[in-house]
Amino acid sequence: MGFIVSEPIDVRAIEAEVSQQSNGAVCTFIGQVRTRSRGRDVAYLEYDAYVPMAEKMLADLVERACSRWDVTVALKHRIGRIELGAASVVVCVGSEHRAAAFEACRWCIDTLKETVPIWKKEVCPDGEFWIEGEDAVKAG
Repeated sequence: MGFIVSEPIDVRAIEAEVSQQSNGAVCTFIGQVRTRSRGRDVAYLEYDAYVPMAEKMLADLVERACSRWDVTVALKHRIGRIELGAASVVVCVGSEHRAAAFEACRWCIDTLKETVPIWKKEVCPDGEFWIEGEDAVKAG
């Protein structure tokens, strides 16, 4: 199984991938579907991706983080329809000390959001909106 999945994400299984006896810290980031965004009620999200490129870029991101901070990284990003409260992305970082785990985890999610070809659409009662950074663009 790769980084991009269409089924619900098992957060505890991803944490287990980085929980080693040599790691004194495990930092987990969970991005989940919220009920409101940009002043609108949200019914659910839809994510899409160019999977071959996204997988390659995520593998590179993990490799860069592991090298830069001497950490272990596991992550999953979900595509398809995702209901309220469900996890859309999970990043787990294990390291000897907490500072490296926090730094690497934040860098991973920020870099993922900025660079990896994964697109988010918010489905709301008043329409569908593609999210581009902080902006929402009305879909079709």
